[in-house]
Amino acid sequence: MSEPRGSEGTTTLPELEKPTDAPAPEAPGPGGGRRFWSARRVPAAVVAALLFVVAGAFLYDVVAVRAGRSALTWRRELAGQLAERPLDDTWVLVGAGVTAALGLWLVVLAVTPGLRDVLPMRRTHPDVRAGLHRGAVALVLRDRAMEVAGVQSVKVRAGRRRADVRALAHFRDLDDVRADLDGVLHEAVEGLGLVRPPALTLRVRRPGRKG
Repeated sequence: MSEPRGSEGTTTLPELEKPTDAPAPEAPGPGGGRRFWSARRVPAAVVAALLFVVAGAFLYDVVAVRAGRSALTWRRELAGQLAERPLDDTWVLVGAGVTAALGLWLVVLAVTPGLRDVLPMRRTHPDVRAGLHRGAVALVLRDRAMEVAGVQSVKVRAGRRRADVRALAHFRDLDDVRADLDGVLHEAVEGLGLVRPPALTLRVRRPGRKG
């Protein structure tokens, strides 16, 4: 009888121990729920271009006068109009109103963040901020809704605080489809990782008859 062979020639693989306590994600840091600030490139470029043109025109005319030339006609007429017209003149009031509206618009742009289409996401690291575009939110919700049995088509409109979902069901009971959609969509919204998940508005109906 042959003796049983030992464990010679075999290699014992080291066992990998799984960590017992996985590190929990960090809580959102300060300002994690704030919107992203826009660079305001277009308004800044427009204002800078206007100021450059106006300042350049006045500077050129002043230098020309200092050089012994006569002032430009438009500046003489502007100075005369400003000196002769009373404060309650229509054109003076219109110009003042336009200037005040422009200044108020610039102030609003300076103190508001902008980027309304980017929704802030929860922070998992204090040095990293992430955002999700509202179009991407609508696309994710639409794809998840199309996975539900009985759904023919879905239209999703995602806002900053609300997501409007309209679905057409071509078979199955509407209550069953609505219940499945409600569960799937709420799970999808929670999985997006947004700081303020949008509230869902769900509408399910049958497709209209053709002809």
